[in-house]
Amino acid sequence: MVVLPASVLAASNAPSATAAATPADQFLAELAQYCGQAFAGRIIANHPQSATPDPFDGKTLVMHVRGCDSPQQELRVPFHVGTDHSRTWVITRTDRGLRLKHDHRHADGSPDAVTMYGGDTAQAGSAERQEFPVDAASVAMFTAHGMTASLRNTWAMELVPGKRFVYELARPDGRLFQVEFDLGTPVQLPPAPWGSEA
Repeated sequence: MVVLPASVLAASNAPSATAAATPADQFLAELAQYCGQAFAGRIIANHPQSATPDPFDGKTLVMHVRGCDSPQQELRVPFHVGTDHSRTWVITRTDRGLRLKHDHRHADGSPDAVTMYGGDTAQAGSAERQEFPVDAASVAMFTAHGMTASLRNTWAMELVPGKRFVYELARPDGRLFQVEFDLGTPVQLPPAPWGSEA
């Protein structure tokens, strides 16, 4: 019988950091590396084209990674569209994965009538891509406001460290909207999002 030293036994029973890190944790950790930085974006997909003027056309698009007090649990990423500072993506760690919510505010900081919609990941995803199918609370909100096109939304986020971050909205009917941000070149920080204290 071979008796192993206690230190060897302890090391063999301890989970490795790599094994313990789920794709959700890896994704959140990669994004947290950019806390305090802002990046310019561009629309890379937007179809089918809308018959009405698109609120993103010709606007400066900037994401700002902030809300980093507990980066393993939550990150807040304002998405600035020109002088419109109403949008913030809230990415939260849950028991099963990640949750994405869209915090929409008016210029006075008050919540928009349609706000905090989104969903939880249904699959493990990967360190580079996480998908968020619409949740029941969001479906109820969209239904109440006559936003029937949004009832089958799936949002996604992709992150290639040092290269790009992509925000995506897709629907089974062929709707696809994607904004790509250049993570290789930080830009000047935008103003605080509406409703934020600092």
